Amino acid sequence: MSDTRAPAAAARPSLTVIVPALNAAGTLARALAALEEGRGSFALSVLVVDGGSKDGTAELARRLGADVLATAPGRGTQLRAGAAARHSDWLLFLHADTMLAPGWSNEAAKFMQNPENERRAAAFRFALDDGSPAARRVEDFVAWRCRQFGLAYGDQGLLISRRFYGELGGFRPLTLMEDVDMARRIGRRRLVMLGTAATTSAARYRSEGYVFRGMRNLLCLGLHFAGVPAELIAKIYG
Repeated sequence: MSDTRAPAAAARPSLTVIVPALNAAGTLARALAALEEGRGSFALSVLVVDGGSKDGTAELARRLGADVLATAPGRGTQLRAGAAARHSDWLLFLHADTMLAPGWSNEAAKFMQNPENERRAAAFRFALDDGSPAARRVEDFVAWRCRQFGLAYGDQGLLISRRFYGELGGFRPLTLMEDVDMARRIGRRRLVMLGTAATTSAARYRSEGYVFRGMRNLLCLGLHFAGVPAELIAKIYG
C-alpha cells in the first residue's frame, strides 16, 4: 500500500539578529521594523544588546518586541555577548541605525540554504540615507573596498552561521574596529556580497563633512593595520 501522506515541511532555519545599541532611540524603530519580513522565512528572534543607553533605547526595544541584553559599552563587547546569549543556527549582526531594504530576507534565505555557505559570511550593499553626490561617491568607494579587500564594515550587516562564527573565534571585545578585525579573519574569498541595500544614517557625514569624515575613517583604518591599539584609535574616531 502506497504512502499518500504529504512530506513533512522542512524546518525553517533559526536566525538571531543581534543589534548593538547605545543611545539609539532615534533610529532603532526603523531598523527593527525592516526586520519583520524575516518572520516568514526564518525562526527569527531579535536581540538588542544595550551598552548603557540613557535615552530609553532598551525600553523602546522591548516595546517593539525585541529581547534586550544589558552589557558594558563597546560594540565588540556587545556583539560578543549577544552571540553568546543565543544558540540559533545563523546570526545576523546589524547596527541600530542601519535599515535593510525590502527583500533582504529572500536573499538571506538563499544564502543560508546553500551548504557551501556554512563556512562563508555575507554582507549587504552599503547605502546612505542622503541623496547627495558625495553620498554616492562614498557608496562607490565602499563597494570597491569590498570587492578588492573583502572589508565589509558593521554598517553593512554580517550574516554568518554559528558554526563558522565559532570557528573564527567570534567578535573580539574591541573598543573600535571589531568589524574590520572580523572581516580580516573571514577573508575576501569567504565573504559574499549581497545585492540588498543596508541603508545607514549619514548624520555624521553631514555634520562633519564628507571629506573630513572620510579622511578620518581612512586614517583610523590605517592605524588599525599598523597595530595601534583600538582604544587610541577610538579617541581619533570620535
